[in-house]
Amino acid sequence: MLEYLDLIGRTVLAFIALLLISRILGKQTISNMTFHDFATGITMGAIAANLAFNRQFHVLYFLMCLVVLTLTSYISSGVALKYQRTRHWIAGAPTVVIDKGNLLEGNMRKIHYTLDSLNQSLREKDVFNLDEVDYAILETNGRLSVKKKDQYLTVTKQDLHIASDHSIFPIELVMDGTIMHRNLIGNNISEEWLMKEIFNKGKEVHDIFYAVKTTTGNLVFDYYQDKLNHPVDKE
Repeated sequence: MLEYLDLIGRTVLAFIALLLISRILGKQTISNMTFHDFATGITMGAIAANLAFNRQFHVLYFLMCLVVLTLTSYISSGVALKYQRTRHWIAGAPTVVIDKGNLLEGNMRKIHYTLDSLNQSLREKDVFNLDEVDYAILETNGRLSVKKKDQYLTVTKQDLHIASDHSIFPIELVMDGTIMHRNLIGNNISEEWLMKEIFNKGKEVHDIFYAVKTTTGNLVFDYYQDKLNHPVDKE
């Protein structure tokens, strides 16, 4: 029984340690996986796995390894931010694979990037013909950035000289039958106005599963057990 409790405790400790380290190192570690982030993540995962299951070594040894790894990663990130040459070595640098519509075979060969991988990445960008591409750059996180030729660019409202209405970030007003008072105060929305809108729908606050003010300013309600496939959109 003690063995099981020890295993559970070590696993929870490993999870908490990884969570704390991720918070310390920042969102960069989980968003854009560069060479530095990949090495940090793999090493951190290996140490955490041993912390959870390897009982041949004391827990403190693994915690010490995680602390050292965190410090090393944190310091190397700081050095990379300060010195450009070091940043290129630690995190890598973007590589141009298409320049003015021409494939750069030498660059692709240098980074071991095949035509199949290029075509797959282009299709993910909704590009199925190479002749549509003006520039393509393989970023340090392995993703492909594509600039299409002018004749293949998507037309925008600005191109058509169409005025665009101002949009706002969605504001959650009610969640799980509870009014989000902090969101009301932060966005200068009165509770009286919200209650009036709810009353106009013939509902009470506890009847509402979710209410949000959308990017266009419309008020959207979704009710408990309403059996509707779509929420009600108030114009």
